[in-house]
Amino acid sequence: MTTAPARPKDLYPTRGATEVTTPRQDPVVWSVPDAPGPIEPAGLGAFERDGFLAIDQLVGPDEVARYRAETDRLITDPAIRADERSIVEPRSQEIRSVFEIHKISEVFASLVRDERVVGIARQILGSDVYVHQSRINLKPGFGASGFYWHSDFETWHAEDGMPNMRAVSVSIALTENFDTNGGLMIMPGSHKSFLGCAGETPKDNYKKSLQMQDAGTPSDEGLTRMADAHGIKLFTGKAGSATWFDCNCMHGSGDNITPYARSNVFIVFNSVENSAVEPYAAPIRRPDFIGARDFTPVR
Repeated sequence: MTTAPARPKDLYPTRGATEVTTPRQDPVVWSVPDAPGPIEPAGLGAFERDGFLAIDQLVGPDEVARYRAETDRLITDPAIRADERSIVEPRSQEIRSVFEIHKISEVFASLVRDERVVGIARQILGSDVYVHQSRINLKPGFGASGFYWHSDFETWHAEDGMPNMRAVSVSIALTENFDTNGGLMIMPGSHKSFLGCAGETPKDNYKKSLQMQDAGTPSDEGLTRMADAHGIKLFTGKAGSATWFDCNCMHGSGDNITPYARSNVFIVFNSVENSAVEPYAAPIRRPDFIGARDFTPVR
């Protein structure tokens, strides 16, 4: 366990009186163009341009079955449900997310350490990495609610104290992602500018925001400008497919009113050279299971 260093200058103001757009101050791909790793140079170029990279099959069917079985075990364990790391749907009271899965499950810990996963994170971020956040997201059929448009970095910067845009997320599908069951949507190229949101952060905001986002939500006008400029890409794919995306991509997902569940594993890797400090726009830190304070590199 390490302590947070002194807080660097705030390059990305947010949660003020008005909404403000700031050009990105950081690289997207931090490694040199010919750095060794799982991604070919063309793939890194696409990630630089669009802010995301889709992989048709990151893990195989047998592995998917293992992760789904582990997910079922976790969400049916009464102790896990009672844990603060489990977030439930406000309407149905079904589990929506379970956080810090790499700490409570060796199955998911091994996935985090898999070179197919952590190797891509190191290649994009140009350094050793640690897990800032991990979770399983569940969208059962017939009414599971979506995640409203947001930039993850806006929250991680404001409430977790992440100084720079040097983090990357991967969403690994455990069920097929159709164009109808509440799949991930990203605005390509939106990662090149930062939309600082208006409004102060309430104390313990995470308790509400994990169920329904409020603070840190862009305005309709800001979202319309970004969508007009960048368009919207909807991701579909078989179980085992994955989407890597930059921490500042504007993204979201709709409700799932189909009969077909959508579940995924979500892992956030942050550079060890970008470890979290004190929050930039919140009265207190979020709990460690949401924004890690253990900066130990993944090995």
